[in-house]
Amino acid sequence: MSQSQNPSGNAASTDDLFNFPCDFPIKVMGKSHPEFQDTIVTVIRAFDGEFDVTRVEARPSSGGNYTGLTCTVRAQNRAHLDDIYRALTGHPMVKVVL
Repeated sequence: MSQSQNPSGNAASTDDLFNFPCDFPIKVMGKSHPEFQDTIVTVIRAFDGEFDVTRVEARPSSGGNYTGLTCTVRAQNRAHLDDIYRALTGHPMVKVVL
């Protein structure tokens, strides 16, 4: 059986790759700004009101012009994770979401 098939012989969905709910790290990068981290936390909390700011790790770029955040969210399902990604990628302070 190939990795892309489940035991019933059907192609595996991306949901099969995760055991929801699960902790999922999302990397968010943007220009350094005093309110960048708080803004990203606010965006995530729109989808997870219990998101804890202590689950955010911040790293400035070597030149200090950009900040990278690793935000570990509790994803309830694929749609929940997709909603968070869409909100983050659509925010004007965000350059990249991984």
